[in-house]
Amino acid sequence: MTTVNDPGIVAEVTELYLQYEEALSNNNLEVMDSLFWDAPEVVRFGVTENLYGSDEIRNFRASRPNPKIEREISNLKVVTFGKDTATVTLEFRRIINGVERFGRQSQTWYRFTQGWKVVSAHVSLLPV
Repeated sequence: MTTVNDPGIVAEVTELYLQYEEALSNNNLEVMDSLFWDAPEVVRFGVTENLYGSDEIRNFRASRPNPKIEREISNLKVVTFGKDTATVTLEFRRIINGVERFGRQSQTWYRFTQGWKVVSAHVSLLPV
């Protein structure tokens, strides 16, 4: 039977996610890239873009016009399945062009031999 929410694994993935959040808010491309699976199968659906493969994700981040993402996160949930699979979901609040916006994010993480990596991600804004 698969163990759901082993406390040690939840803590491990939570710490990694918080590293990602810090890298996102400071536009640390190296850290963000290191936490995503470097493979053509990785997917990131963003607010206005669908990115397939690590090259597309890396190129998008490098050319983002407003590279620093300042936001407040809430309802951060990490759910683990066994010792190698986890999901991270959260809600966030941002000011975009002077307008308060709310959104949500989800990530699927998998533990490879080289460590935990995001294998799928989704970010969306709620309607104004």
